[in-house]
Amino acid sequence: MTGFFRLDRALVCDHVPLADIAASVGTPCYIYSAPLIRERYARLERALAAMPFRLHYALKANSTLAVVRLLRDLGAAADVNSVGELEVALRAGFTPEQIVVTGVGKTRTEIARAVSLGVAAINAESFGEIDRIAAAARAAGRPARIAVRINPDVDAGTHRHISTGSQATKFGVSLQDARAMIHEAARDPALRIVGLHVHVGSQITRSVEPLVRAATIVAELARELMAEGVPLEHIDLGGGLGIPYRKDEPVLSPEEYAEALAPVVRDTTPLILFEPGRWLVGPCGVLVTEVVDVKDRPGGGTFVIVDAGMTDLIRPALYEAWHEIEPVVLDTVPAPARPVDVVGPVCETTDTFATARPLAPVDVGDLLAIRDAGAYGSVMASNYNRRPLAPEVLVDGPGEWRIIRRRQTIDDMLQLES
Repeated sequence: MTGFFRLDRALVCDHVPLADIAASVGTPCYIYSAPLIRERYARLERALAAMPFRLHYALKANSTLAVVRLLRDLGAAADVNSVGELEVALRAGFTPEQIVVTGVGKTRTEIARAVSLGVAAINAESFGEIDRIAAAARAAGRPARIAVRINPDVDAGTHRHISTGSQATKFGVSLQDARAMIHEAARDPALRIVGLHVHVGSQITRSVEPLVRAATIVAELARELMAEGVPLEHIDLGGGLGIPYRKDEPVLSPEEYAEALAPVVRDTTPLILFEPGRWLVGPCGVLVTEVVDVKDRPGGGTFVIVDAGMTDLIRPALYEAWHEIEPVVLDTVPAPARPVDVVGPVCETTDTFATARPLAPVDVGDLLAIRDAGAYGSVMASNYNRRPLAPEVLVDGPGEWRIIRRRQTIDDMLQLES
């Protein structure tokens, strides 16, 4: 068994008690399972084996250097959304040829860096961006490899804040504009069209239909362009495969995902790119936090106040996202659960992890684990209220763990200020 499970009353990560790690590094802290990341990566590879595929790990899910290195060692390529993520990918050991650069608002500095490196592809988002990429390529004296991001006007059926495939969002260009961009770019010797890109949203769990519709649109355009003599090297189908944040929540499996997409892209380009992030690392991390107060409120209800806050894990505040919460160590004699609000210490009412959530009685000093926090957790953390960033720990086998990011200090936080 890999990942997080119970031995007797204690929640462990690959046989390491979470309470032992918390006692050593303090709380709040993030804890990740390297064996579970490896297991999930291998499963996704097996599922996609019917296609000529390459996995580009989406660093936006979790860009902690040790996690990125682990995915590189497993054979992943990289998908980056900023010059910061690009530099992390390079420091993690990826070569430029393994990196796809995406993002809706690339600066001239970011474009120039990507062009100078010779990355695998820059996913272009507009006519103006095509012009800026071409100018950077001429300045660098080397052609830029680009893919055009299509906005297929497909509703992903997910939370409105993480849906990217409809025309109401800022991402990509219409099918009509994409054709014009590609034909215009094909005439520019500073540009080399290598692919098409589409990504309709994140955390798609209920139906593969939005992904199939988007892939169909892009696949048909790829066939059309290649028949016209445009030598495309790949279709990039993005990411989006979701995970079950609630216990027993039915979600699409990677096997269902691959089985639905394989016929759509068959006989298109030599390579199909995927950009998994959340599916690979989300279930592989927890946020461990300590109860600092238990407070009844007038009119009924109880606040369980913990030392982690929206500065550590913003998803519930930002997306009204659900994360399972459970005691790290169960009482010897279990007591009936009762509904409580689990809240953080940040000076915002939205600093709430759960409302009216059934939870066994807890006392000050008890530890709670917030599950499925391996993606969009530490990577979205902030210093609001001058709260230091939490440490991160990687467990890599029974009894083996190490700190991969130490707890930030006030001196760290202030070193750029005068």
